[in-house]
Amino acid sequence: MARVTKRNTAARDGLDAEKLYGLDEAVKEVKARATAKFDETIEVALSLGVDPRHADQMVRGMVSLPNGTGKQVRVAVFARGDKAEAAKAAGAELVGAEDLAEQIQKGEMNFDRCIATPDMMAVVGRLGKVLGPRGLMPNPKLGTVTPDVEGAIKAAKGGQVEFRVEKAGLVHAGVGKASFDEAAIAANIKALIDAVVKARPSGAKGTYLKRIAVSSSMGPGIKLDVASVTE
Repeated sequence: MARVTKRNTAARDGLDAEKLYGLDEAVKEVKARATAKFDETIEVALSLGVDPRHADQMVRGMVSLPNGTGKQVRVAVFARGDKAEAAKAAGAELVGAEDLAEQIQKGEMNFDRCIATPDMMAVVGRLGKVLGPRGLMPNPKLGTVTPDVEGAIKAAKGGQVEFRVEKAGLVHAGVGKASFDEAAIAANIKALIDAVVKARPSGAKGTYLKRIAVSSSMGPGIKLDVASVTE
């Protein structure tokens, strides 16, 4: 049984576990309860009315958060020649071709986003079993297989977040830091929710967006009034 600490008890003090909070009020409560000694990540969990085991109910996409994530994103790029030089100039931490593939196969994956030019997919395709389970496989639908490596790197480092539904129909994503002001956090949350709503798959029936909760890394979850963020 998990031990309830004094800090956890204090974080829940005055919080109504059954109440559905409006977005602005929820953000205020989350920030007030983010009392850890580090800058906690603000996280959003969405419960969707989909079964991702069916291809026509998969929910996946990218969203550029208007106020960034507050996180330093390390980018790896598969490219050759001029595209490789452009990737280095744009700030990619790792750039290469077969040499980068060999490094990854050895388990050296010190990066958060992987981008590839279309001509490199023959090399990248062999890494599917390594990159796929970690959500790092480049995908043209997500803009990570592209000839515009500069634009993709800029988006990744500027606050672009990938979302993908999990087995239980949940989407979970970080949308900023507790040090952000309330308006910035609220705008990021709204951008994520809007993107998930727009990504509604053709096979989704009935209620699509069922529940939403917001929390900080170490804080309690606060339930959002779905109607207040989808109107």
